[in-house]
Amino acid sequence: MTRNTQKFLIAASIAAGVSAIASTPVFASGLQNPTISGTDYLLYDANSSSTFINPNARLDAILDGDRTSVGGNIELFASSEAVNNQSFLTSNARTTITGTIAGKTLSLSSLTASDWFNTSSGMNIRYGVNNFANRWFNDFLTASGQGTTIGTNLANLAFNTFFQIGGFQRTSDPNIAYVNTQDRDINIGLAGHFDLKAAYSRPGSGFQLFANLLPNGFQASEVVKATYDGQDSFLYSFVATRSGLTNSLGVGADGISHNGNYEVSLRNVLPPQTSQRTTASTPEPSIMVGLLAVGGILVAKRRVKQA
Repeated sequence: MTRNTQKFLIAASIAAGVSAIASTPVFASGLQNPTISGTDYLLYDANSSSTFINPNARLDAILDGDRTSVGGNIELFASSEAVNNQSFLTSNARTTITGTIAGKTLSLSSLTASDWFNTSSGMNIRYGVNNFANRWFNDFLTASGQGTTIGTNLANLAFNTFFQIGGFQRTSDPNIAYVNTQDRDINIGLAGHFDLKAAYSRPGSGFQLFANLLPNGFQASEVVKATYDGQDSFLYSFVATRSGLTNSLGVGADGISHNGNYEVSLRNVLPPQTSQRTTASTPEPSIMVGLLAVGGILVAKRRVKQA
């Protein structure tokens, strides 16, 4: 075999290996092909300092962020503040973002009264029964430093007050800021108030008296219903980071909303091969074949020289 022929085979084999590497599938980290169902939502775009309503914003562009670069958001059930208790209790309407991650369907939805108050024997709006409203509200009390009141008359009064002022429906309208993956987790950013007590204390909020029960700087997100591969979860958080943004431009701007980011997660739901780190560190079989081919040619070349 001539030296030029040997060089040609080596180059061809290396090219094949490089081609295999270039064509290796890389799993996308965000929500693929997102769509939104329902009409009760608002699209918020963002610049470097402010969010603002933009009906023409692209859903996939809004959701393409992370905890270090939050960007805009989609508010689901945007009319929640105008909905009275009776309407909320009798409505099954919800707004939902749907897409795929790792080939399986992920849906992110606003909550209905049934999500909050349903028990094994039907709807129940009382404090002390076994439903999501009670579990969440007890977590809310604990996070606010009122955990010792759980199960007492004071907690019952606080629960009923929160219900009467529309607190549950106003906690049902999550602002979805981003969706991404890390290892086997799906992370979801919820835009909210960095200081919920300050937001509740503002004139006209309807929560001024309730705000007196909360410690200064209290943080709490809204709730999102996440359904991945047919499994439902209610996700919320009591820890926020600063988003670097406020809703300060355009229609409805209040100069305070969206300044906090609450990251919630579906833990260990992705198979190992779809996580970013695993995918990046595990060679595909086609790559190994290419590398072995290169190695075989180099060994053959050395033997020819020795001969």
